[in-house]
Amino acid sequence: MIAAPVPADEAARLLDLARYHVLDTEQEEPFNRITRLAARILRTPVAVLNLIDQYRQWGKAMVGLADSEAPREHSFCAWTIGSDTPFFVENAQEDPRFHDNPMVTGDPHIHMYAGASLITPAGHRIGTLCVTDSQPHPLTNEDLRCLQDLAALAMQELELRRSVLDAARQADAQRRQAEELRQVLAHARVVEGISSLMDLDLPFEDALETATALVTEAIEADFTAVLTRTEAGYAVRVPRTNRMFAEDVIDAAASLLSGTTGVLGTVADQMVPLYLTAYATRPEAIPALVSAGVQQVAYVPIGTGESRPLMVAMRLQSSAVRDWRVQDRALLEVAGRTVAHAMRRHAALERAQDAARADGLTGLLNRRAFDQDLPYAWAQEDLQLAVIDVDGLKRVNDTEGHGQGDKLLTVFAQALKAEVGGLGQAYRLGGDEFAVLTAEAADTLLEWVDIATQVARQAVLASVGASVGVASRAEAAQPDALLSLADARMYDMKRRVQAPR
Repeated sequence: MIAAPVPADEAARLLDLARYHVLDTEQEEPFNRITRLAARILRTPVAVLNLIDQYRQWGKAMVGLADSEAPREHSFCAWTIGSDTPFFVENAQEDPRFHDNPMVTGDPHIHMYAGASLITPAGHRIGTLCVTDSQPHPLTNEDLRCLQDLAALAMQELELRRSVLDAARQADAQRRQAEELRQVLAHARVVEGISSLMDLDLPFEDALETATALVTEAIEADFTAVLTRTEAGYAVRVPRTNRMFAEDVIDAAASLLSGTTGVLGTVADQMVPLYLTAYATRPEAIPALVSAGVQQVAYVPIGTGESRPLMVAMRLQSSAVRDWRVQDRALLEVAGRTVAHAMRRHAALERAQDAARADGLTGLLNRRAFDQDLPYAWAQEDLQLAVIDVDGLKRVNDTEGHGQGDKLLTVFAQALKAEVGGLGQAYRLGGDEFAVLTAEAADTLLEWVDIATQVARQAVLASVGASVGVASRAEAAQPDALLSLADARMYDMKRRVQAPR
């Protein structure tokens, strides 16, 4: 047996064949019809439309055979594609090229073979239309010309099929391009919305939650959260979910988001986004989340620096979106940068506000802070207000200097703050006047002031004390009245202390 020589244009021929996307496809009636015509016109029991691949022949349509696939070295059709003219073997059993060919010595026991090449518009011969018989079967030149014409019709059908596929692919590409453009435009509106939200005079937490909701909807996520760092790992700052999870899944998610277990613990120092499409395959995957169907997870660092937050988005296996699309990643990363800028701005504003509310000398909150906090504290039914005046400051300034006077105020303030602790808030209203807001009883307030006074006396040589006026919310109709009452009682005490005995 002699194998057919390989055409000189073999690489280009194979590439041209691949353009038709026909190998290993289902049978189709237009090609079946042509093989039936070939068998009927040439009066043969077998007719086959074969394509010649790199290592095999493969049949797209056939009459008289269940399957024509065979190694290329056994293929009669591999000889046919060596020429534009029909290839005819009258007696394969006596032909030295084929007498010991398995298709001659075994099924289908080829005696006569005739084939015409399928020639593409580019001039490549990618296959054949062939007929065979296991008996002697002479063919005329007219028969071979008919076979060649039918091969040309088969090639036209292949061209038509390719054109339809190309048009479908082009239409699908245009549809995908239009869908991507629609998503890009929608995502651009989301980015504009997030930027606008961050510029509004809203509580930052509310703006951040709304921004996260916009991102969740735009990327079709089931869960999105902004996480902030804590000493233990991460804490969920703004959760947003489109789905109700079982209690054990919520517990597992909390563990994941805390950074103590799961993938998050391995990306804490990640500087670039990480997109997972098969969460369950990760060795760090949490079983409860896998059971819940978490399939895709995106980790997007927000900003830079050691304290940078992290945006996490998740999709379940039931999601219609199977991957983190280019536009999804772009939106997450742009949204992350927008949120990071807003968080930095918010932190700077908080620092500025804190500085504006702080007393530069003593470190306590100042009169501005007191005026802001009193209306909010008024909501406590058992609210107590103490107004305190440090007695003896002028004497210290006159005899020991203003530096010692400042020291007196600072020591008194810090001692008072330490006594109040988390049970209230201490303020310096100005000069030597202080205030405390608390829900503790009046006796406790007086004890705090007494201890702070005793500590302050150790800082100076002159004799100092403190006058205190305490008023409760039950005694006043509004915040201003509460302050006036406490202030009046403080001055009453000061006058009693200073009255000659």
